Amino acid sequence: MLVSIIGVPINYGCDRKGVEHGPIKLREKGIVEVIKNRNHQVYDLGNLYIPLVPESEKYAQHENLKYLKPIIEANTNLSHLVYSALSSNSFPFIIGGDHSLGLGSISGASKYYDNLAVIWIDAHGDINTHETSPSGNIHGMPLAAALGEGDPSLTNLYFNGSKVKSENVYIIGARDLDKGEIELAKKLDLNLYTMDTIRERGLEEVIDEIVGKIRASNVDGVHLSFDIDVLDKSLVPGTGTPVKNGFNVGEAKYILEQFLKTGLIGSMDLVELNPTLDKEDVTADICIELTDWTFEILGKNRN
Repeated sequence: MLVSIIGVPINYGCDRKGVEHGPIKLREKGIVEVIKNRNHQVYDLGNLYIPLVPESEKYAQHENLKYLKPIIEANTNLSHLVYSALSSNSFPFIIGGDHSLGLGSISGASKYYDNLAVIWIDAHGDINTHETSPSGNIHGMPLAAALGEGDPSLTNLYFNGSKVKSENVYIIGARDLDKGEIELAKKLDLNLYTMDTIRERGLEEVIDEIVGKIRASNVDGVHLSFDIDVLDKSLVPGTGTPVKNGFNVGEAKYILEQFLKTGLIGSMDLVELNPTLDKEDVTADICIELTDWTFEILGKNRN
């Protein structure tokens, strides 16, 4: 399988320094070699250019959205890289950086596929808008923007209009939702599987249901976005917004395996590693472990 690694060293979405070093840390940890060792042909496309913007200018473009212009520019460029990779029969693997990059990944995949589905594995819903966000941090908004909710400069990124239908969005592992996010999820009738729901029903039953829904729909591609804060906070000190009562690594591997072996996943994000917060690289090592597992499963599925 052809794999295109795209680094997005952005921290403007979370407004916290350190996460921009995620891509270089993962490369130092040998992420390229890890994927190659699973018999994939890897093209490391390097890091997207992210301009330096002084903190004093964070609200220069919008009173409620921080760093709007550089986030739009980075995501527009990412969209086209993802679209170009898919057009050349390559699997875009986007490493962050904060989760604001998810808008660009989804937008690029949406232009390529006729009917995209999105699996959003995250402790947070990331479905705030400029009207509901308590922080103004855009990493809490990319999925809403992809759904066509929020400021037009975000919802119309790369091409005008929503990038994914609400019935094709699956949020898994959420346990830290803002009031506005809960209201939007109800309004759009999103497939929202909170951690409480998963613990009540059982992980296997929930994942089987999601796979069944995706197979029964007429989607022709799926983008999987994995935020490492979906793992329990005790496991991932190196992330900016850790939340207790999350998945363990074995559960994360099970989730990835069940989705990847469907053969429908066409692109993937791995986001929110902040090496400056990490302790003895434990979070970075988990990211590498999950990457190795991902491409092992993709290799088996291909064969």
